[in-house]
Amino acid sequence: MAERGSGRAERPAGGAPGDGRAIRVLLVDDHQVVRRGLRTFLEVQDDIEVVGEAGDGDEGVARAGELRPDVVLMDVRMPGTDGIEALRELRALDNTAKVLIVTSFTERRTVVPALRAGASGYVYKDVDPDALAAAIRSVHAGHVLLQPEVAGALLAQDEPGGGQGRGTSLTEREREVLGLIADGRSNREIARALVLSEKTVKTHVSNILMKLDLSDRTQAALWAVRHGLPG
Repeated sequence: MAERGSGRAERPAGGAPGDGRAIRVLLVDDHQVVRRGLRTFLEVQDDIEVVGEAGDGDEGVARAGELRPDVVLMDVRMPGTDGIEALRELRALDNTAKVLIVTSFTERRTVVPALRAGASGYVYKDVDPDALAAAIRSVHAGHVLLQPEVAGALLAQDEPGGGQGRGTSLTEREREVLGLIADGRSNREIARALVLSEKTVKTHVSNILMKLDLSDRTQAALWAVRHGLPG
């Protein structure tokens, strides 16, 4: 699919949050009119650059591999490979793009599996444009966007017993890191707050996930909230 230029001056490719580079965004939605509307709005944002589009999940996975975007705006229900399966494929391929689900479906059975598959959050298709731009910036910075009712649904599905006991194996430093994860901090922000290297923080995060038998940061943040660990 050929990509249209934005007509603006060339900008550096997207990088780490706070480095002044444009956030590179890939649009994945089977409705061309939706993609066009998203592109039209996002292209007027000085710090966001739409680098590509895809019309289904398979194409989205392929384009994400080619373009290496910072953030993927992913529809849930698409013909063929849907957004949730595409998200699982991205994670299996170790693609590090943040995935923000853009959906018109509010059912928990739609949104919760997407979050469990590794999405950084979700917004509805009728979201205010400025709120969408803010959501993109937020997930790019490493934050997790959860509506209260969906967070509650995720917590309700957690194992009711034994979770707190697993927490006793965490070191004091790991508990500090987990609290900052629950506060929505990225590894870089945690490193700065605790005066550690990012490599050390990544090691702590890996140990936390292993000890708590969790698969990702979203589940870690929810575990911390459920067990009263302050951010």
